Amino acid sequence: MVSLEVIDLSNNLLTGHVPSSFGNCSYLKALDLGYNNLSGMIPESFGNLQLLQSLHLNENNFSGDLASSLMNLSSLETLDLANNNFSGDIPPWLGNNLTSLKILSLRSNSFSGGIPTSLPSLSSLQVLDLGLNNLTGMIPTNLGNLIGMSRCQIMNQYRFYGFYRGIYYSERLVVNLEGGFLEYTKTLSLVAYMDLSRNNLYGHFPTDITNLVGLVLLNLSRNQIDGPLPNTITSLRQLGALDVSNNRFSGVIPSSLSSLTFLSRLDLSNNNFSGRIPVGGQIGTFKASVFAGNPYLCGPPLAVNCNGNSSNNTGDIPHERKRECESDNWFFLSIGLGFATGTLVPWLMMSIRRPWGESYFRFVDNVVHMIEPTKPKAEAAQVRLTDTQPVALDLSL
Repeated sequence: MVSLEVIDLSNNLLTGHVPSSFGNCSYLKALDLGYNNLSGMIPESFGNLQLLQSLHLNENNFSGDLASSLMNLSSLETLDLANNNFSGDIPPWLGNNLTSLKILSLRSNSFSGGIPTSLPSLSSLQVLDLGLNNLTGMIPTNLGNLIGMSRCQIMNQYRFYGFYRGIYYSERLVVNLEGGFLEYTKTLSLVAYMDLSRNNLYGHFPTDITNLVGLVLLNLSRNQIDGPLPNTITSLRQLGALDVSNNRFSGVIPSSLSSLTFLSRLDLSNNNFSGRIPVGGQIGTFKASVFAGNPYLCGPPLAVNCNGNSSNNTGDIPHERKRECESDNWFFLSIGLGFATGTLVPWLMMSIRRPWGESYFRFVDNVVHMIEPTKPKAEAAQVRLTDTQPVALDLSL
């Protein structure tokens, strides 16, 4: 059946190896064999599927290295190999050859080695899930160059393949969160997601990752990452879930975290954070378990009180507020100068020369005389306010 565009055999009880004859379906755009008990290696014949855009082999028992023939799939947008037994290094050709990838999920396998520095070449990548492997080394700083995650996703593009008489294959992705799963289908194009959790990664938090302002989910938990959590984390304005638990982070928790208004999931537990927990804003809505396992943290919602030497961690006065405070100081200073000038100038004039003082008071007397005729008019206006009919109020001088 060489004209097939979609083969979906997911969620069955299929066993055994995948026949190499699948490679004959040269018009295939979507192949979903997920959620079965298939085993063996990926057939080399898959490299013949030049038009393939979506490949799901997740939740099976596939093993071995990734077939090098997959580097020929230049049209591939989704590669989901999660929850298998793949091993070896993550090959650099994933970033160099599969340049159309939008979703890459290698979660829960036995991949080892470092994260390839070629991945940022995937300019359309919105989902990167490498969690639960045996990866080592530092997180590449150039992951902050993933263009697909560095812009806010404001337009939804429904991804489906093989439309025929109202029937089509709808792209999907299951996102693993601590304590549950989320499945995205029609809104998948709006999700920017990075999960590097449960590996052996070390080093500091790469500040370049905070350039990915479109990120909705970021999970770095259960690694050996140390150092402070950068203040620039607040650049991730779309962030809805942040998990850095079970690492070696230290220093104070950035008070600016409170400005992340979309943040609904947060886990900073089991690190070496210190000082007072920031108060107010979004961060004040989380329970004590979010901050547990940090022996040097204090303040609500923890039961540990802060002593006088604890870092206040309430943040600096915002720049706009500083300018407002400076304006208030100049206002009161000008009042004092005005009062002093109005009092001292006449006194000095009279002290130096009496004719100058007489001229000054003559001038003031003339001004008062000019204002006096207007008093009846103002008083009449005040009386008319008691009438029951609508009136015009004129208080001009």
